Amino acid sequence: MELDLETRQDTLFVRPEGELDLGVADFLRNALEESLNKNPVRHLVFNLSRVSYIDSSCLGVILGRYKRLAREGGRVSLVGLQPHVRRICELSGLLRIMGEYTTEEEAVARAG
Repeated sequence: MELDLETRQDTLFVRPEGELDLGVADFLRNALEESLNKNPVRHLVFNLSRVSYIDSSCLGVILGRYKRLAREGGRVSLVGLQPHVRRICELSGLLRIMGEYTTEEEAVARAG
């Protein structure tokens, strides 16, 4: 997995690439926590357009960041879900609590 993190204003953009599974869950969690601790944000945008697979361990990482931001009045958005990844997010219930958008720009615009 490759991971690109970018902070703009009050938004952290998370752009992983590859498979999000148990083998990368700790790395993903630690990278997100480090970034959130360094740059407090109110909106987290997960761009999953280059993710081919996601399992429950990484869904848990996303859910954990959702809980953290929700406590602080923030929000989490999902962008560019591939059909297989979207189905997993739907079955897990993530799509009931997080917005799903086509582009990062749309996610940011709807966050306000």
